[in-house]
Amino acid sequence: MPDIKRLSIICGHYGCGKTNLSLNLALGLSERGEKVTLIDMDVVNPYFRSSEYGKLLDARGIRLIAPSFANTTLDNPALSAEISGVFGYSGFVIIDAGGDDVGATALGRYAPKIRSYDYDMLYVINRYRPMASEPESAAAILREIENASRLSATGIVNNSHLKEFTTAQTIMDSMSFAEETSKILGLPLRFTAVPKQTAPQLALENLYPVDIIVRTPWGT
Repeated sequence: MPDIKRLSIICGHYGCGKTNLSLNLALGLSERGEKVTLIDMDVVNPYFRSSEYGKLLDARGIRLIAPSFANTTLDNPALSAEISGVFGYSGFVIIDAGGDDVGATALGRYAPKIRSYDYDMLYVINRYRPMASEPESAAAILREIENASRLSATGIVNNSHLKEFTTAQTIMDSMSFAEETSKILGLPLRFTAVPKQTAPQLALENLYPVDIIVRTPWGT
């Protein structure tokens, strides 16, 4: 389980895997006996939201705060008023932010409050995503996210994958990309998230084996 701060924001490019990471972190903290609140702040993407996994989270005792219209056919979900009440919460708070600068704009509403805490904002990168496959383009996306959210990232998470086609070599081939992105941004590469079945094949530092919880609507 990675060492993260009690207020942690997970952000990144669309399809980078930040929702799956957010769910794994929340579940891992809960298994450790921590009180956890997961905030689904993705008001853009209708397919990959933490709120889709409400039953799983509830069964593990994890509080979920989701957009008011999550799990409906409405196209304009609104952020819950409950969000303001979590600051100063004694447990862990994980925020699953929306993708890119459009999704991160919602964070800006809470930026002054967030900045008053010792927070983490982890930028999730995936070498195999279009428009973010080079260190320079990945770095540019984070700068847009920071401007939109009015918050500064504190670290990078390498979550490079090819869905069900991910192999140990897939991960190894992404490491130079992750290290160069880290260098350009001047941020530490905090850990590399890998599927649990792949982790034993890798001899890398700071690996975080994760369960694949989020699946695409078409079954992959």
